Amino acid sequence: MGKTQRQPEPAGDEWFAYMLRCGDGTLYTGITRDVSRRCRQHNSGTASRYTRSRRPVVLVYQESLTSRSLALKREAAIKAMSRRQKLGLFR
Repeated sequence: MGKTQRQPEPAGDEWFAYMLRCGDGTLYTGITRDVSRRCRQHNSGTASRYTRSRRPVVLVYQESLTSRSLALKREAAIKAMSRRQKLGLFR
């Protein structure tokens, strides 16, 4: 079997920027098309090196966006925020 080629994302599909509170109290931000699946991956240790050692994680914020490009931009904007600003998104 050969490598599977990633298909280009169709325009208009729903993407999410999301934030997790890790077991050590830190916050993690990412993007996905399926938030519940991604949270399960984080909690099983298969999604990210950062969250693997900081389990369990709890979803604290999600925001729907209309494209991967917008989700990436929003992720970058959230990551640039101070911790206080991030907490303000969901408190």
